[in-house]
Amino acid sequence: MSSPAPLLIDFQNLTVARGDRRVLRAFNLQVRRGEHIALLGPNGSGKSTLVKLITCELYPETGFRGMRFQLFGQENWALEDVRQRIGIVILDMLQNLSHEVMSRQVTAREMVLSGFFNSLGLWPHHRPTPAHERRARELLRFLEISHLAARPLSAMSSGEQRRAMIGRALVHDPEALILDEPTTSLDPGAVREFRTVLRKLARAGKSLILVTHHIADLIPEIERVILMKDGRIVADGPKQRMLTSAALSKLFGAKLRVVKRGRDYDVVSA
Repeated sequence: MSSPAPLLIDFQNLTVARGDRRVLRAFNLQVRRGEHIALLGPNGSGKSTLVKLITCELYPETGFRGMRFQLFGQENWALEDVRQRIGIVILDMLQNLSHEVMSRQVTAREMVLSGFFNSLGLWPHHRPTPAHERRARELLRFLEISHLAARPLSAMSSGEQRRAMIGRALVHDPEALILDEPTTSLDPGAVREFRTVLRKLARAGKSLILVTHHIADLIPEIERVILMKDGRIVADGPKQRMLTSAALSKLFGAKLRVVKRGRDYDVVSA
């Protein structure tokens, strides 16, 4: 029997405050390399705080017995290492596109390249190398948007913009990709296209951490589902056991009915 994959994330008994409010309390989470998971929960459940904890934009309070805050099996790491090993596409970034990027007419190529400089789009002082340019072309091909390389994001659909943002997150060939509410504001056709991209990423060996409150976002490759509410994990297990009408109705505080079509799930009002 093969040994389990090493831990990518190992959080034990963590408490995280934002302002004067503790958002996560006695929080535990373990994710192994290569694992595909979904974090489901209503707005205000602590999902976005958890994302910021994983990406080290927030840190846990210290002094709690038994606490462990490890990434990649290490207690100490450089922030730059985290940014290279964990790619991220979050709703805040997508919302910022209209403010910082659209007016500058940033192209898909520039958006992908900007991942090397931790920016949104290129600035005059950025100097992409030939290796950077090769990597950008590879990702544009992989994401099937090579034809958009020179097109401004302002002239793209929302789904195309998000593919470019995924390319930006993948420039360092990270071990894992976090997607926080990735299909918000997409029309049904764009959601289908986005799911196709996610499935391609899963098959390419990236760990996917999907953070959402849309059950239809879950691709078949995601087998583990974690339910969050009020800053805690209330259930964690195989998708078939987590995605039940009773569990989701309790989680979201509404009468819901789970609908399964093949390997895909959705919910409707009961």
